This record gives sequence, structure tokens and C-alpha cells, in this order.
Amino acid sequence: MPKIFNRCKRHKTDLKTARNPGMKQIHLQEKQQFLRLFEQEAIDHIEERFQILETFLQTERHLTIDELFRLLKTNGADLTLDFVQETLAMMQRFGFAQQNRFDNGEIRYEHRHLGQHHDHIICTKCHSVIEFEDTHLEELQTRIAVEHGFHMLQHKMEIYGLCEQCHTARLQIMPLVMAKQGERLSIHSLIAGRKARMRLMSMGLREGDSVEIVANNDGQLVVALDSKRYVLGKGLAQKIMVQSR
Repeated sequence: MPKIFNRCKRHKTDLKTARNPGMKQIHLQEKQQFLRLFEQEAIDHIEERFQILETFLQTERHLTIDELFRLLKTNGADLTLDFVQETLAMMQRFGFAQQNRFDNGEIRYEHRHLGQHHDHIICTKCHSVIEFEDTHLEELQTRIAVEHGFHMLQHKMEIYGLCEQCHTARLQIMPLVMAKQGERLSIHSLIAGRKARMRLMSMGLREGDSVEIVANNDGQLVVALDSKRYVLGKGLAQKIMVQSR
């Protein structure tokens, strides 16, 4: 069974570390290596930079630079945003932090513990991030690389969808305009007037049809039906009621 652990919606710090003595030991080792490397490289303001590392390790969330800065302020740190950014860049350089840019394009940072690897599931509605580990999946990816004569150096997997809470809270029937890219939905009904209904039907979109959302951008949607693409304005998409398949 894959090991799944959620780092996205946890607002209290150090919960996972407190419940996991192994993680506490890992964090202790990280702090020791941090001090050794920063002293070895003669980096200034080590105490202040160490404070940033400690705060970063205390949270199990995927943090933006602004979220980390606010967390430091909450913990009483008197540091500038530029100093935090500079230190975080150093933490990346020495392998204590890792940068991710998920679907919404926002840069987030997470712990990078040596010898450990995990992948991500991202909710496209609330942008929560769930980490998971699956040894069978890792073995399969390695085997596929070998079968193609490929020496794999690194990899990542990102699965996008709706988390359980967002999917449960979602309306059973909704306008097509609310659909997310990648969703597969059935057309429940057309609430358009006669002219708009005739236009949709002439395009080949009818009640009961199953469509895939190719893109939902500002101003228009692109949907696929039977290997054909249809471009719809948001106004027209508002008149097409859909439901999950």
C-alpha cells in the first residue's frame, strides 16, 4: 500500500515531528549539518540563518517565501524578507530545501531530506498538496527507464484533481464554466434559449454526451467530444449544465 501523508492543510507546527521520533532525529541531523556547512563556508549571520532553518523544519506545509516570512514573524524573528530569501536560496544550494512550482505557478518550498523521495497529489481547487510514497511505483519507474536503456537521475510525479473535501462539497450538477481542466463530465441539460440551444446542438453537443475539459482559460473553454475540440465562450458554457461521470 502506498504511504500517504498530507502536508498542505496543517497549520500547527511540529505535529508530525513530535509524533515521529525518527523525523525528530532526522531534523537534529539536518541542523547539525547546517551549522557545519555554513561555518565551513564562512557564511555570516549563522544564528539568524539557523533560526530560519528551525522554523522551516517545524512546519510540514509546502511554504511560499511570504508564508515562511510571516511564520518567522509570528515566532518573534526580526528579519527582513530579503535576508530570508537569501538564506532560503542557500538552503536550496546545500540541499536542505527544495523548490516546487505546481499547477497555479506559485513557488513553494519543502524539506529535502537525503535518501528520501516522495511524489505529490495537488488539488486544483484549494491547492492543497498531499505527499505520497509508493515503493511499487518507484520500482516500476526504474524498470521502465532500464527497459528503454535510460539511466534515470531524478524524477517527479504530480497528480492533479480534487481532494476529498472539495469533491464532496462540489455541486452534483453545475454549469460547464465551473469545470476544471482534465475533468470528464456528462452534459446533464441545456438551459439555453432556442437560438443558443440550436447552436450547441449544431456543434454536436447534446444532453447525455460525455466531454473532457481540455482547457478553461480566461474568456473561453475548450472541450473534447469524440476526438473533436470545441471552443466555447464563458457565456455559452454557463448555459450547459454538467455532472460527474
